[in-house]
Amino acid sequence: MSSRGRVKVGRYELGRTLGEGNFAKVKFARNVETGVNVAIKILNKEKLLRHKMIDQIKREISTMKLIKHPNVIRMHEVMASKTKIYIVLEFVTGGELFDKIAQKGRLKEDEARKYFQQLINAVDYCHSRGVFHRDLKPENLLLDAGGILKVSDFGLSALPQQVREDGLLHTTCGTPNYVAPEVIHNKGYDGAKADLWSCGVILFVLMAGYLPFEDSNLISLYNKISKADFSCPSWFSSSAKKLIKRILDPSPATRMTIAEVIENEWFKKGYRPPVFEAQDVEISDVNAIFDGDANNLVVERREEKPALMNAFELISTSQGLNLGTLFEEQMGLVKRETRFVSRLPATEILAKIEQAAAPLGFTTEKNNYKLKLHGEKIGRKGHLSIATEVFEVGPSLYMVELRKSKGDTLEFHKVYKNMATGLKDIIWQSQSKSKEDADEITES
Repeated sequence: MSSRGRVKVGRYELGRTLGEGNFAKVKFARNVETGVNVAIKILNKEKLLRHKMIDQIKREISTMKLIKHPNVIRMHEVMASKTKIYIVLEFVTGGELFDKIAQKGRLKEDEARKYFQQLINAVDYCHSRGVFHRDLKPENLLLDAGGILKVSDFGLSALPQQVREDGLLHTTCGTPNYVAPEVIHNKGYDGAKADLWSCGVILFVLMAGYLPFEDSNLISLYNKISKADFSCPSWFSSSAKKLIKRILDPSPATRMTIAEVIENEWFKKGYRPPVFEAQDVEISDVNAIFDGDANNLVVERREEKPALMNAFELISTSQGLNLGTLFEEQMGLVKRETRFVSRLPATEILAKIEQAAAPLGFTTEKNNYKLKLHGEKIGRKGHLSIATEVFEVGPSLYMVELRKSKGDTLEFHKVYKNMATGLKDIIWQSQSKSKEDADEITES
């Protein structure tokens, strides 16, 4: 990996941005000492303090230190600079389980069962360590190169010390469509039973291709969840229907437990228990990350040039290590980023993007070879923001990535389609592209 155009933090060189949210950005990185590729979650200390999120981040770090399981994203280490926290995580290349559903519509029952078994393995282990995830959904389930499921994003997880004297949790959190009725009612809930409800919704989505509970009106949605008002499609087997209905029981007292799920005949078909070594973990040092001790701080070193993307990173942006899919349109798959290749200088590429975005009601914010587009109109999920970054792939060859950072994914794609005309002149087409699609904006 070339250090040209890189930011180096400790022993890691940072590469492209893999994703970002309101409080964190996740970047591809490589350990220069071992050559191991990782993902680094970067958090701004000042922003965390301002939004009173320090305790939540400490909880997330403590949780990930406790969990060492083949179906959970592994945390390698945590570092801090004067202004940032760096959580070094296992890097997986298979994408989100959400993308698989979006691409196929629904999974066959045997494939859905395989992922559900791995999900239950991970959740059962988390519960055995006193950890409750509280935001289980397909977007938080990643796949590695071998198709193994990995649970991620423990930002809303709860630890044993959050359980009150009544033995219940009392914080309402999670994603509405996947949340158990007792969480909505805000009267306290058993974290294990609430997580299992979310697992049941995920199983339904895997097999059906759509949500069991959905309504544009939040009150109506909550009413459907409270009554478990759903029906299974005709293609579900009778044993799968029975299992889902027992999991999606609105009464936590009669809802089946994970132990009962594991003994269920439908679940046990082809089941392979996970093989791993449990480890004793110390979490008392988590506070040290935030105490500002100069001896424990790392320093960012930055060069203001377009980042150079090496072969591995280029391959990791494609699906299944197939470079042919990297710049080809994937029909029907709604993704959060899109890419194209250009031979123009990086400054000209960014100027063209600014020019194409202005008539669509976007203001721009430039930082070196990165560009943020901020939508002025309020969409379905607030203001749309698009992050743009230019990577040098080779001499006079650049890959340009546009990625939704805030707002609605479908609105992001509509905007990109509208920008396509203005960007057409800067797209580089390989000679193998047919004349018919030479004018198409290619996406991944």
